[in-house]
Amino acid sequence: MAETWATYGIDLHLEPAGTRVRAALEASLRDAVRSGRLATGVRLPSSRDLAADLGIARNTVADAYGQLVAEGWFEAKSGSGTWVAEQPVPAGVEPPADAEPRQPDPRYDLRAGVPAVSAFPRRAWLAAGRAALGAAGDQVLGYPDPRGLAELRAALAGYLGRARGVLARPDNIVICTGFVHGLAVICQVLSDRGGSVLAIEAYGHMLHRRIAAAHGMAVASLPVDASGAVPNAVDTSGAAAAVLTPAHQYPLGMALAPGRRTAFARWAAHLLSIVEPPPANVVPLRSEKLK
Repeated sequence: MAETWATYGIDLHLEPAGTRVRAALEASLRDAVRSGRLATGVRLPSSRDLAADLGIARNTVADAYGQLVAEGWFEAKSGSGTWVAEQPVPAGVEPPADAEPRQPDPRYDLRAGVPAVSAFPRRAWLAAGRAALGAAGDQVLGYPDPRGLAELRAALAGYLGRARGVLARPDNIVICTGFVHGLAVICQVLSDRGGSVLAIEAYGHMLHRRIAAAHGMAVASLPVDASGAVPNAVDTSGAAAAVLTPAHQYPLGMALAPGRRTAFARWAAHLLSIVEPPPANVVPLRSEKLK
């Protein structure tokens, strides 16, 4: 029998080779357990699924399962399927040391950049996901417009105008995987258009500076005081764009004062963009383009 890759959720490589199909399958499964590739408690595929995967008769798989259950390699229960039984440790072999005991989760996690994951709306997210997948056409699951789905960009354009006061057409919106991806795309565009300097607040994430450097851009540091980044410093920096914190500057914590937002917006009127990362402890990420 030709070698066969059987992949059914546990990434197991089976090679039931030879003319005695059942014996070869038993030996292959037995070796998988013995070598640790099939760990204790792993649930096996049904005899029907494995038979279809290997291209053999279902009764052959069922008989092989039954034999391995009788030998103690597998356990089975009607209605619950078949799984790998707990194996005894051979004499003279020390069992592996347990991993370090897991420390209990702190009641309050005050580390910077860690969101309140317990507040994530799981039920609403699942319901929305099911509804979207149920209504989506097959083409949506492929590789659509690299800017993002047209429906999503239209919804975001409406949201930005309604909730943020930003007028943007769907064609001017690009969906990114997060702020880091968005910043990388903007740095690439700026570099391609001749931009060589990116202004970034003197205090902030080092990753943002590394992204700019990876795209061949130098970084100009903007001083930060109690009102946020200082606009006057960007005038002489030669920057093509500025990365600013709109609220709760990380790590200092102040918000960018309204007057300074206006000053930066005026500075950016003749440039490409102002990029605003979110506060470090907020999950939703956004970037805004000002013209």
